[in-house]
Amino acid sequence: MPTLRNAATALGLALLTMSETQLPAVNYDETKVPQYTLPDPLKMQDGSPVKSASDWVEKRRPEVLNLFREHVYGHAPGRPEGLKFKVTQNDDTALGGKAIRREVLITFARKEETPEAHLLIYIPKNTDGPVPAFLVINFDGNHLIHPDPAISISKSWVRNTRRHGITDNRPKESNRGNTKSIAGGNVEKGFSDKPGDNALEQILSRGYALATIYYGDIDPDYDDGFENGVHRLYPKPKPNEWGSIATWAWGLSRCLDYLETDREINAKKVAVMGHSRLGKTALWAAAEDERFAMAISNNSGCGGAALSRREFGETVKRINTSFPHWFCDNFTQYNDRINDLPVDQHQLITLAAPRPVYIASATGDEWADPKGEFLSGLHAGPVYGLFGLKGVEATEQPKPEEPVGAHIGYHLRTGEHAVTAYDWAQYLDFADRHLK
Repeated sequence: MPTLRNAATALGLALLTMSETQLPAVNYDETKVPQYTLPDPLKMQDGSPVKSASDWVEKRRPEVLNLFREHVYGHAPGRPEGLKFKVTQNDDTALGGKAIRREVLITFARKEETPEAHLLIYIPKNTDGPVPAFLVINFDGNHLIHPDPAISISKSWVRNTRRHGITDNRPKESNRGNTKSIAGGNVEKGFSDKPGDNALEQILSRGYALATIYYGDIDPDYDDGFENGVHRLYPKPKPNEWGSIATWAWGLSRCLDYLETDREINAKKVAVMGHSRLGKTALWAAAEDERFAMAISNNSGCGGAALSRREFGETVKRINTSFPHWFCDNFTQYNDRINDLPVDQHQLITLAAPRPVYIASATGDEWADPKGEFLSGLHAGPVYGLFGLKGVEATEQPKPEEPVGAHIGYHLRTGEHAVTAYDWAQYLDFADRHLK
């Protein structure tokens, strides 16, 4: 059984602001999972049944979406009036002539000092017409995804790492290409550094474009009172308004706003993907924005794909204590009464229906509750059934490296909290089935 310290380190939480004795206890014993009853996605708030796809689309889905907005992630504003895009780089000789590299400056408001974000795009060459794409939100800056020396380095870096107490963490040229997973965070040993085995090159070789953005360009990942990033363009959030996860998801929608203008990308076939807290973000982005054609959650855990009522690994109380800025303030009401929360995370998966969703877990990532992640996919299945579609097609969590699922995909991978070459291989196969 991993220690609390090891589990925290695996998630990048080693520098917590309070001691372990002050934080809620963590359960890794399946026999200590409490009895719980999940909210029924096919029952309206007034108790009437959901009988058809139209019932879901017109009545129940709006109910569930609003419950998540009100109690978990918070309500977010719409597209800002001052949103602007400027292509700052367009090179059709990238990666030895195999791809087009494009960089887009996103300006969020018509103000003198406004947040800006850099969207990096690679598009495969010699394809027929607009191509499907993966939109990935990353932890570490666009320049870490590949050694390509032309990738710009984010200017948000130093400000957004302040929560770690780091005063001199400026990006170095030597860091370029260090994170081969694209999504960032932890990368397992064994992810090949050989040319052609980089995840970006795998994606391009399969006929997909890759668009990626650094999450710190949208909102800094520390409890700053919502005074930085795009939050400074809006009044301080009320208890039922956007935390950082909803803000990062909002930023992904702004990226999709641009992709709809790019003639070389099929914006109707964009899969949104994230890892860990950004896996939570990807699921919420797909829930809020039905333009996303597919969602991919890699090791997203509590507040992502894992069922909250299981209280296994990271819990709602734990996550709200360690990261009070991630969710709306209303979510803290359920720290000690999770069964009163009117939703659970299987309903987050249902908000993507009938669009495909992929959920991935890792054997060494008990903090993220792999079984709870699988069960969310399983219990979301009945909503997909309303559309005549199949879900995970398994009643028990599969063994490692045995992917399952039709419109809800799932795999359990051997290893730790990371994005690996194995994960990307499954996502590409899943996308081939649903986006091509």
